[in-house]
Amino acid sequence: MLTHDLLFSICCLLGCAAEFYVIDDRIGLGREFDGIGGLSGGGATSRLLVNYEEPYRSHILDFLFKPNFGASLHILKVEIGGDAQTTDGTEPSHMHSKGEGNFFLGYEWWLMNEAKKRNPNIKLIGLPWAFPGWVGEGTQWPYFFSNVTADYVVSWIYGAKQHHNLDIDYIGIWNERKYDPVYIKVLRDTLDRVGYTNIAVCFFYSLYSVHYPGTKTVKEALLTEKKLWSSEDYSTFNDDIGAGCWARILNQNYVNGRMTSTISWNLIASYYKNLSFGGDGLMTADEPWSGHYVVESPIWMTAHTTQFTQPGWFYLQTVGNLTHGGSYVALTDRKGNLTIVIQTMTHSHSQCIRPPLPHFDVSPQKATFQLKGSFAHLTDLQVWYSKLDFKTKNDTLFQRSSPIKVYNGSFTLKLDVDEVYTITTVNTGQKGAYPEPPKSQPFPKNYSDDFTIDNPPFSEAPFFADQTGVFEYFRNSTDNGSHAFTLRQVVTERPVTWARDAYQTISIIGDYSWTDLSVSCDVLIETPVTGGVFLAARVDQGGESVREAKGVFYWISANGTYKVTNDIGGRRVLAEGLSGTREGVWYTLTLRVKGYFATGMLNGYPLWKNAVVLEPKNGWAALGTLSFEYAQFDNFKVNAE
Repeated sequence: MLTHDLLFSICCLLGCAAEFYVIDDRIGLGREFDGIGGLSGGGATSRLLVNYEEPYRSHILDFLFKPNFGASLHILKVEIGGDAQTTDGTEPSHMHSKGEGNFFLGYEWWLMNEAKKRNPNIKLIGLPWAFPGWVGEGTQWPYFFSNVTADYVVSWIYGAKQHHNLDIDYIGIWNERKYDPVYIKVLRDTLDRVGYTNIAVCFFYSLYSVHYPGTKTVKEALLTEKKLWSSEDYSTFNDDIGAGCWARILNQNYVNGRMTSTISWNLIASYYKNLSFGGDGLMTADEPWSGHYVVESPIWMTAHTTQFTQPGWFYLQTVGNLTHGGSYVALTDRKGNLTIVIQTMTHSHSQCIRPPLPHFDVSPQKATFQLKGSFAHLTDLQVWYSKLDFKTKNDTLFQRSSPIKVYNGSFTLKLDVDEVYTITTVNTGQKGAYPEPPKSQPFPKNYSDDFTIDNPPFSEAPFFADQTGVFEYFRNSTDNGSHAFTLRQVVTERPVTWARDAYQTISIIGDYSWTDLSVSCDVLIETPVTGGVFLAARVDQGGESVREAKGVFYWISANGTYKVTNDIGGRRVLAEGLSGTREGVWYTLTLRVKGYFATGMLNGYPLWKNAVVLEPKNGWAALGTLSFEYAQFDNFKVNAE
């Protein structure tokens, strides 16, 4: 195998010379840098993070937000929950119904607070993907009643400040949906009227925001001279190719597209890995039951920029592409500090999931950087180095190297492929570390929850991942006995959706590999005649495909019947008959699935037997309701073989 030095020796024998690049501020500065961020939401991508026990949860948060430790993110963007499926689950709205706000639902408030604890200067962005049904007043369009929608969004900003002392810096319109100029004006006017004049609205003409731009910006956007952001990018598995993708676009979004902020979807892969885009976060934390997490290589690609710059710095105009592939950017705080980030990611090792990446070549090269203007006097610079080694699989990640001596205002680097260098005057960088977390473990085969908790820290029960509807802890004031504390489905009107929600509500839990199992739960139907609930096993779909979910679904209804179906939509019926069930009465459902057969019990007695189940072979356990309706659940138990 050719070593790095040998490659350069061969290059020199063949007459290769160093290419020269000037770093100079005398011709003026480029655009103002707005920061690098991560996106929690779109949706429910941080769902499992809150269920980690300490100290592991704090360790994970430190790797994301703590300055000079890990990713050291400058921006946290969160979903303004809308009670609807928005990729990997639903996030609860702060107003399920008009005039009834609750600013402690979900976990985004908590996450913003934790980010602020670690970095008080972190910028916060809120963006709706969906809206509760009342906002659309019976339509699937939130712009028909612009004042209603604006008031709803502004109430979220108000709640952030009044209940959590969080100042929101930016607010969005409606994720990846057509904007409405009338609504934008109404939102801006509403913000100004209540004193939020400092909050910027993100949309095409004010703050030009694009998703997955492929590092390019359209000419018309450049001509506006407005801020340009890639406000959702990456969306790529967090292996080394994902790290290469992230390292490449962090530089080239500015070099090619003059975008001054790049935000990763998503922040952290903290959702069941068999949901949509499993493992797409900057790091992975999807096992709260074991405490296991992985600080993936994209964290350290992020650190190459974030630990040595801050929002408010400026790019230099002297940035660009390297002659033999790769790119470099240079930024300054206008107080004498300089940070240069260089990346040489190859095409095959830096492809993002989207968009397609045109072919390009990268080869080993020597690069001499000439420092001029305010930087001509520098004599030494700090060096941080990463190498994604796809041959040996022995990566070097965010390693501090010996300082570079600057001679006559210049220095030379030997650049190999798939490398990142940070050359900087900033000396506060640090590769944070904690003791190894616990080893990976599958979801427990025997699990139960009676939902008995008087003051829950979060509104959602551990490990349940809502896929349509919202399931919350509930204090049942009408029952002082065994069902005083329950889990309740609370969305009673179809939301203004972003994805293809199911027509039924559903929350999944457990291990996708489960095949043979017994699951039981006490259930209470609250809606007369038309109401119904289900218990399910081997559920094979969630996320944006939840409407097509197959499995074994055991339904009982308030009209006194039961049904067993092979799909959530109830099209394939395996068994059906009379159950004698009605609303307002607690029942215990038990579903047993083994091999190709399923059996259901009601209050401990067999109601149906040996329904034939040919597929799916495995999947999650789940519970839910027949429609958007109130219903309660208690004493959930699952035993998997």
